[in-house]
Amino acid sequence: MGAPNVVCGGSHSGNVAAHEFASLGVLDILSSDYYPRSLLDALFQLADDERNDLDLPQATKLAIVDPAEALQLNDRGVIAEGKRADILLAHHLHDHTYVTRVWRQGKQVF
Repeated sequence: MGAPNVVCGGSHSGNVAAHEFASLGVLDILSSDYYPRSLLDALFQLADDERNDLDLPQATKLAIVDPAEALQLNDRGVIAEGKRADILLAHHLHDHTYVTRVWRQGKQVF
C-alpha cells in the first residue's frame, strides 16, 4: 500500500485504507507511492496507531526489509556485514519526521 494512504488517513480515491489492512495484520509492504516524503511519516503513524499491533521496528520492516526481499535485492534491507549500509537518521517531532543524516554504502552523504 502507499504511504500517502496512511498519512492522509485513507485512500484519496475511495479504496481501502492502509490502516485497515494493518489492523488485520495483512499489510505486507508500504511503498513511497506518488509522494516519497510520506514514507517516513507513515512509519511513525502506523507505529502510533492503536488500531494495529505494529511497533516502530515492525512498521519500518514494511518499508525496508519486506520490499527488498520481494524484489530479491539481497544486498539491502538490513544492517549486516556485506550489505550496502544505506542508513538514515531521522527524528520525529510534532507529527513529522525529519532526516538529519544519511549514509550511502557506509559513507555519510548528508
